[in-house]
Amino acid sequence: MMPLVSNIIRTQWKAFRTTHPLKRGSIAYALLWPTSSLVQQSLEGKNFRTYEYTNALRFGILGSLYVAPALYVWVRVSSAMWPQMSLRIGLLKAAVEQVSFAPFIYGSFFAGMTLLEGKPIRTAMEEVKNKFIPTYKVGLYFWPILQTINFSMVPERHRLVYLSLCSLMWTIFLAYMKKTSITEETPFRIEEKITWSRKPNLATL
Repeated sequence: MMPLVSNIIRTQWKAFRTTHPLKRGSIAYALLWPTSSLVQQSLEGKNFRTYEYTNALRFGILGSLYVAPALYVWVRVSSAMWPQMSLRIGLLKAAVEQVSFAPFIYGSFFAGMTLLEGKPIRTAMEEVKNKFIPTYKVGLYFWPILQTINFSMVPERHRLVYLSLCSLMWTIFLAYMKKTSITEETPFRIEEKITWSRKPNLATL
């Protein structure tokens, strides 16, 4: 009886994984993005009693209902434009992404999270203005390598999950940037050491 149930579960999961990549990605982001928020808060010294769970919830909402679908569309479009899987095509896709999809999603993240906090559109636009460029610069060190691997080696049906795992690390950094106060008078400089309460190494995020 148990082997039969196990086989049915495996068969249904395989069918779901193959035929519903968007739902699978949304579920992954609904779990991974709040987790990233909680990890970032842990690095600040918070614990189960002091976590800002509403902030983690906002990450889950934005990640599952907006970022995952947007990423799904980008993966489908880029795969249709460049269906080949090779190192050259992977580098090309990674480069195109950094000048098209990446700026769009970074700006959307800061604006969307600020609006979910109940703040006005003007505040959201100010958040984008102050934090977009520093985030984009760090992304240039992080994403091209991972996306080259993604586009050249990972099958399309598995790309959203692969990107979800990469996103876990990246979203920890985004959560940090969202919490950091950056203004025109006090700009964020990549070359300066980022100081958190526990001083984590940025290279490990």
